[in-house]
Amino acid sequence: MGKARGDETYFQRCSLFWVTIIILSFGYYTWVVFWPESIPYQSLGPLGPLTQYLLKHHHTLLHSCYWLGWMIHVGESLYAIVLCKQ
Repeated sequence: MGKARGDETYFQRCSLFWVTIIILSFGYYTWVVFWPESIPYQSLGPLGPLTQYLLKHHHTLLHSCYWLGWMIHVGESLYAIVLCKQ
């Protein structure tokens, strides 16, 4: 890894907390977009009614933003590969 100021490195491992939050959030988002009929809305507390509302009124937007999010992440990873090779 390249060196920045002092002993700092350019690439540092992120916190396990944030990795867990992101994985669970994206997993829930995938579940909402592809299998909304299998979600136990009444067991999710305040997240249940919010999810139902979004699915009922904004399903197309949820679906489009899901794929946009994947495209952005794939694009940034390809860009990072190109930058690291230079």
